[in-house]
Amino acid sequence: MLWRLSKLVLFIFFLPVYCFAQETDPGPGYQMMMMNNPSLAGIGGDGVLRLSYLNFYPGNNYNLHSVYLSYDSYFSELHGGAGLYLSDDYLGGIINDFRGGLSYAYFLQAGKDLFINGGLSASIYHRGFNFDNAILPDQIDPLGGVSIPSSEVLASSGRTVFDIGAGFLFTSGKFSGGFSINHLAEPDLSATGNSKERLKRKLLVHLSEDFTLSKAQNLKIQPLTYFEIQGGFINGGAGAAIESRYLAINAVVLGDNGKNLNIQTGFFFKAGRITGFYNYRFNVVSGNKLLPLSLLHQTGLAFSLNNVEKRNTIKTINFPKL
Repeated sequence: MLWRLSKLVLFIFFLPVYCFAQETDPGPGYQMMMMNNPSLAGIGGDGVLRLSYLNFYPGNNYNLHSVYLSYDSYFSELHGGAGLYLSDDYLGGIINDFRGGLSYAYFLQAGKDLFINGGLSASIYHRGFNFDNAILPDQIDPLGGVSIPSSEVLASSGRTVFDIGAGFLFTSGKFSGGFSINHLAEPDLSATGNSKERLKRKLLVHLSEDFTLSKAQNLKIQPLTYFEIQGGFINGGAGAAIESRYLAINAVVLGDNGKNLNIQTGFFFKAGRITGFYNYRFNVVSGNKLLPLSLLHQTGLAFSLNNVEKRNTIKTINFPKL
């Protein structure tokens, strides 16, 4: 009984926030950035398989999970990079968002030390529903119990739409910056035709730089910042990652126009061709006083599967390790 009532609480408090932001937010992590900026496809040079798992609001039994898989590499025949990605957002056992797409980035050397990448992505977005454990208003009696079944029948058929995105990346020396626009088609996941239900276009800007602290110890610091707008939702953050040859730690301060202030910290390690990472995000200030302390756990692995022969037209980037 208590678990079914918690489903109702989930719908009341979490889903309006989810709909306002349009989609789950992995934050500033570069391990999942290709899904948001296709110009990053193949920028690491070697073919890399990435796996990520995210657990939202851990410890609250909300059952909000997200998994991500991608592979990208540089291909000289394509004069750039290409990759594919799959993601699945499992939201409380009621909503399931599956997305799969392809990304291509053309690499251009525009100057002696200036490189420009232009990227395009095409994806399929499917939203499915499962209302078996949902509680509707007419099922709740004045004493707080639940009566079954409901007089209202909810359709559980899903919706599949096509989506496209575009992005650019500029690299000069140890500085890199990019911007992208996703959901150019503004697909309608609700099938109602209501413009308010469409996925709003998402603008993303990200910047980073690489400073060497000690060449002997291969120690670097990488400041970073990002800014994102989607519909009426605005969020951004700034921080830095300190990296050695085999280990890195990071800290980023995040804020949004809902008057929420969050901090994300994590670490990154490398062992041969395998790298792993973990990030934890917690809330410092909640604009609506409803957010719990723990917001997000993220963990993942990356496997370098093949070495790629690089030409002068490719500029590999050492992105911040988060």
